[in-house]
Amino acid sequence: MSIPATDAHAASYRARQVPAPAPVVDGVWAIPVPLSGSALRYVTVYLIDTGDGLVLVDAGYDHPSCWTSFQQSVTATGHRVEAVSTVLLTHNHPDHVGFAARLRDVSGARIVMGRADDFATMHRTRGPFLTQLRTALDLTGAPSDVVDAMYADAVAVAAHDESLRLDVALAGDAEFRFGDVTIHALHTPGHTYGHLVYFDTRGLVFTGDTMMAEGPTQLAIVSRPEDDPAGDLFRSLDRIRDLGATIACPAHQFPYPDVAARATQLRAFHQAEVQAVRELTHDGATAWDLARRMTWKKPWDELGRGTRRFSLVHTLALLRNATHTGR
Repeated sequence: MSIPATDAHAASYRARQVPAPAPVVDGVWAIPVPLSGSALRYVTVYLIDTGDGLVLVDAGYDHPSCWTSFQQSVTATGHRVEAVSTVLLTHNHPDHVGFAARLRDVSGARIVMGRADDFATMHRTRGPFLTQLRTALDLTGAPSDVVDAMYADAVAVAAHDESLRLDVALAGDAEFRFGDVTIHALHTPGHTYGHLVYFDTRGLVFTGDTMMAEGPTQLAIVSRPEDDPAGDLFRSLDRIRDLGATIACPAHQFPYPDVAARATQLRAFHQAEVQAVRELTHDGATAWDLARRMTWKKPWDELGRGTRRFSLVHTLALLRNATHTGR
């Protein structure tokens, strides 16, 4: 468990409440954006005041309540949304890219994200999200009726717009200078294939969904023969560990200071998962066979249907790393 950088945010998270906007350090605000109807309750975006306009890390859901809440929170920090010059997106999930285009319309901000997560690029190389998910479910070896039911559930909750156009699509690392503030974009796949973290050289690292204060990282969907999101995550965590960052600012939960220790802890957790899969694997074993024997927060039969789907796809990624196959 990490020591929170902002006690109020940590307390609100543990009380299952949405915290108020709060400074992380001078010139950087954590702004929780409520997620209407979501069990996550909120996603945290970060507003950075620079000598070259405001910079925003991530952009919540594309929902009127999220946009309204964000505007009110920015005003509460003493700023205007029209002053946002750049939106740095960590990855392409809907709770992160949501109102980026709307903000660009209002402020003229440029939108930055990793090229592999650019929707146009993703559609050419992997297909839309739901296509990737169907491929992964088919690869798990689950019975066809289970696959059909899991996919139908996902269609009901996971369909979202994938038309966002980027101004800057990064193929790798990059450096951005905003007045006297320097931010490095680092390619850190694992949760998605184009995931970026942003390292503010004053000591903050904005980790998106790669590394939160507590709990595991959900691995990217395996849909191509070369995919190894667990291996990607291990390398990404090593990069974050070695940055020398003093505060991690994740998109969920709360900011916290013990960055290198948390990266090491999380790496060990997922390595143990891979080892558990390796020990359970036998000739012909599928992700479906293994997922039902893995240790989760609850026994497999007690998991909700959505959690079973996430766990099954996660197991497929672990199996890919453990055996270098996608069975």
